[in-house]
Amino acid sequence: MSIGNSPEDDRPSDDRLDRTDRVTDESPADESRAADHPAVERPSIGRVLQQARIDAGLTVDEVSTSTRVRVPIVHAIEQDDFSRCGGDVYARGHIRTLARAVGLDPTPLVAQYDEGHGGHPPAPTPAAPLFEAERIRSEPRRPNWTAAMVAAIVAVIGFVGFTAFNGGDDSDDGSKSVAEGSTPAPTKSAEKPKPSKPADPKPDPSDSAIAGVPRDKVTVKVQAADGRSWISAKDHSGRTLFDGVLEQGQDKTFQDKQKVDLVLGDAGAIELYVNGKQVENEFEPGQVERLSYTKGDPEVG
Repeated sequence: MSIGNSPEDDRPSDDRLDRTDRVTDESPADESRAADHPAVERPSIGRVLQQARIDAGLTVDEVSTSTRVRVPIVHAIEQDDFSRCGGDVYARGHIRTLARAVGLDPTPLVAQYDEGHGGHPPAPTPAAPLFEAERIRSEPRRPNWTAAMVAAIVAVIGFVGFTAFNGGDDSDDGSKSVAEGSTPAPTKSAEKPKPSKPADPKPDPSDSAIAGVPRDKVTVKVQAADGRSWISAKDHSGRTLFDGVLEQGQDKTFQDKQKVDLVLGDAGAIELYVNGKQVENEFEPGQVERLSYTKGDPEVG
């Protein structure tokens, strides 16, 4: 009789096999979870802007005053809530403005925003139909001087003809006897007065002549001098005067009795003329600006 382990003791037990299977199954999952959670995460846009503002010793009110970005929007952006910006174009503009205000380079922050919100902004829709409709509505109706001139000439000729016809009948009765049934020959009437030539109509002033703006209104001319830009213009009651894209070289002129409100999508590409005077500005390319002008301007609203 031998003392030792039987051959059945050398076989792996079912419990050991189950533990081995569980270790094998859990290893790929652990590796996947480790890959999904990198050791260092990049800070969010709002966190970077907030920390830079705190490091610069600025309050939210001070940043809002210097950038003209409303306080609720500054708070929302620092919490990475861009829904209150009104769209991707405004969000990018606000990020650039706030970054410059706290001393940061806006380029990496805008790139980070594009990565998280669908890439670069789509090309704006051509606004040719909007411009065409605007030109049709804003073009003043000019008087039809040709028709007036023709009517005046016809009236003068009719008057002269009537006077000559009546004078010829009187002269024939006193100087000639006409055979019965014959057509009387008309005598030479007095010299016909020459119709007076109507004065040339004065041309209406051009819509683009800023020098002749009325003093009882505010007149704002927007010109895309250095590139294309989206603009929005409203009167004092909030009615939209224009909402679209100006291509480089194009311009629009707006008038209202009290106030004109503007939103410039790319203020650095725009030249402004308010009440006949050019407004000097230091806007940078890509900067979003909200401006208001009244009859007492030019000065930035």
